[in-house]
Amino acid sequence: FYVKLGFEHIIPLGLDHILFVIGLCLLSIKIKTILWQATAFTVAHTITLALSMKNIITVPSEIVEPIIALSILFVAIENILLTKLNPWRIVIVFLFGLIHGLGFATALNEIGLPPDKFFTSVLFFNLGVELGQIAIILLVFVLIIIPFRKNQHYRKRVVYPLSAAIALVAAWWTIERTIL
Repeated sequence: FYVKLGFEHIIPLGLDHILFVIGLCLLSIKIKTILWQATAFTVAHTITLALSMKNIITVPSEIVEPIIALSILFVAIENILLTKLNPWRIVIVFLFGLIHGLGFATALNEIGLPPDKFFTSVLFFNLGVELGQIAIILLVFVLIIIPFRKNQHYRKRVVYPLSAAIALVAAWWTIERTIL
């Protein structure tokens, strides 16, 4: 149940998380590098999800949701400004994962977790999230990166337009989640 719930929180319900993961894929053409970023993200959101579900950390969604949108915006802008993936990006992705975990907690709080199977439920939810992320990564890799990565205009024709579109959506979400 919780694996399915985690997967569905990404596909089809998590457009913000889908755009975040797509953004993570665009600056590197190496699957291993992309998967490391996704794993760092998952480890981080597992930590804050568990802490939030145990009420050790509580942050209102009015704060978390705009920061999630800003994290998507940051990754998209970084894709446009940088020509290669820097080693510190994994740290940034981990920190963003901490924030996204608080957003996942909002979704799980609506359903609740069985107290006698708390950690198992959290782990299975995150397994579902990870599977959803891997599905997105594989789709991006097969449909975008593999066909276009050897093209000398890959950045100009793929990275820039997709990152710009993600940035525009994320900027709108930031405004929407802050003001509206």
